[in-house]
Parts: sequence; C-alpha cells; structure tokens
Amino acid sequence: MSKDIIDERSKKVLCSVIESYIRNPEPVGSRFVTRRYALGFSSATIRNIMADLEEIGFLSQPHASAGRVPTDKGYRFYVDYILDIIDSSHDEELEQFLLKLNSRLVTIRQEFNINTIFTETTDAISALTNYIGVITPPRPQCTTFKRLELIRYRSDQVVAILLTNEGIIKNKIIQISSSYTQDDLNKITDYLNSEYIGQTLDKIMTLLNEKVSKEKSQYNDLISKTIQIYEEALSLVVHDIFISGLYDAINLPDFADISKIKELSNAIKEKHLILRLLNEFADIEGVQVIIGNENPIDELKGLSIVASTYKDKDRNMGVIAVLGPRRMDYSRAICMIDNVAKLVSKTFD
Repeated sequence: MSKDIIDERSKKVLCSVIESYIRNPEPVGSRFVTRRYALGFSSATIRNIMADLEEIGFLSQPHASAGRVPTDKGYRFYVDYILDIIDSSHDEELEQFLLKLNSRLVTIRQEFNINTIFTETTDAISALTNYIGVITPPRPQCTTFKRLELIRYRSDQVVAILLTNEGIIKNKIIQISSSYTQDDLNKITDYLNSEYIGQTLDKIMTLLNEKVSKEKSQYNDLISKTIQIYEEALSLVVHDIFISGLYDAINLPDFADISKIKELSNAIKEKHLILRLLNEFADIEGVQVIIGNENPIDELKGLSIVASTYKDKDRNMGVIAVLGPRRMDYSRAICMIDNVAKLVSKTFD
C-alpha cells in the first residue's frame, strides 16, 4: 500500500489511534488523542481527520457515540509505515530479553540439541509477548540424514527414531505390516544408514524411487519395504512444529469471548494449517506480516502473524513466527522476530 495515500497529519492521527488501541482495546476518541498526543491539532481537526480515515477504510466506528478502532486496512498501512522507522534500542525490556535468550542459546548450543533450542525459543517469545510463539523445524530439503533406528514394538507397530546432522532427534510409533520382522527392520536401517548418510531427507526418497525403477533384482523387495517405512519416518520432520503460549494468549482481552477462545484453540490444534502458511514464507527474505483477513487460511483469519526465516549460512532452514490478535504490538513483534531469527541462525553457524 502506498505510504502517500494520506498526508502527514493523517498519518500521525492514524498512528496515534492505533497505538492507543494496542495499549487499551477501547474505541479511541478525538479528545483522547488531543490530550494524549502533542500533535498540535485541535480536537475538531482530529475529529475531522478521523472521519476521513474512516471514510477510506482505515478506521471504523463500532456505534455512533463511540470512538474509532483500526481496521485490517488501517493496520496494514501502519505496519508498512513503521517498517522503515522501527528502532528496538529504546525498548529496554526487549533488549534484556534478547540478551538473556542469546545467553541461553549459547549454553544449549554446546550440546546442539535443536529440539531444546526451539522449545526454549518459543517459550521465551510467548513469555515476553503473551502471544503464541511458533517455529518450524528445518525443511526436508535442508535437513541431512544421519541415522534411523527401528525397534519392533507390537506386531503392527514400530518405534522409529530419526537423527539428522542438524541435531534433530525425533521418535514416533508408526504402523507397519505385521509381516515385518525385526530382522527386516534391521536390514532397512542398515541399508539406509550405510547408503544415505549426509543426503537431504527429500533427496533420499527420490534416490530410493529411482532404485526401484532401475534395479530389477533381489533388492527390490528390500527397497520397496524401505520406501514404505522411510515415508512414515519422514513424517516425523515434515509435519512437526513447535508451539508455545496458548494459555498466555487466551488471557488477552481479545480472546475474552468463549467463541474466540475456541476459535484460537482450534486454530492451534490444526498444526498443519499453521505449517502450511509458514511454509509460504520459507523462501522469502526479511520479516513478513499478515494481518487478519489477509490470511489465506480461513481458520487463521482472526489472527495476525509476524514471521521471519532462520538460516544456516545462506540457506533458509525454517520459519520463526508469533501469532496474536489483530491488536498486536506490531512494532515490538517485528523487532523481536527479526532479532530472534538472527539468534537462532547463529546456532547453525
């Protein structure tokens, strides 16, 4: 959206209304803006400007006697406007948060337990913001295979333990044909662990399928079984996501209504929806912001999302995001996500 669509006076009034509403979710009146902000305009002038902003869709009025509240369109203009002027150096609490998180990640980095890194990072994000912290693990095309272990659990179930060179350790009980013996499982893991170490997770699937099509030999049965098991094991990473902060978020006034709480809870339970959305950011540089109805996924339209990728050198590995109400403190959220993504990227260096 063009930043020149409204004049400087209107920008100041719009920012004042939005920042007031972020602090306190009550309709904002012209008299309040006049008293709270030294804009140098009379209450009547501000009232007229607010009416103009409502007319172009940046503000709305819940009812005739109330003040104004921001619309998604107003928030979008505000976010685009502040992106160039955000400065986290004046936010002491955020600075302290980043210092503590960096110190903690340095400690965890010694073990390089990536699960702990992601869990503690999302916990820290939600603790600071009262929003929902989310991280997607490295994508299969960025994750290299180290080892797979398969342990027979029941006649039709196996415990799969997947390790990657990036430090991911995942385990899951997966369903298999009852015809598989532990000896079959050992042959599968011996084959994978000897042939494919260091290959990316998605490349392995391509190589296995190529073998099936090219080799008509005694190993076909082994490779076919390997593909079936490996597809299940791959889902340990592909469908994973780290989420923290639902309890903190439902205590926000934006989710005071029970229907809003249910809507938020259902959105978080459907992790594949969040994963699908965040994967759209995986190859985009810089901080991305989606506001309310801009969201392409219906179940998430009640939320705003601020996201950025974390990297291993020049490769985008996954996405770090914060999910919250439309009435999000966008300035702080953008600063925080940008800096947290850089801190997590350091763990891969």
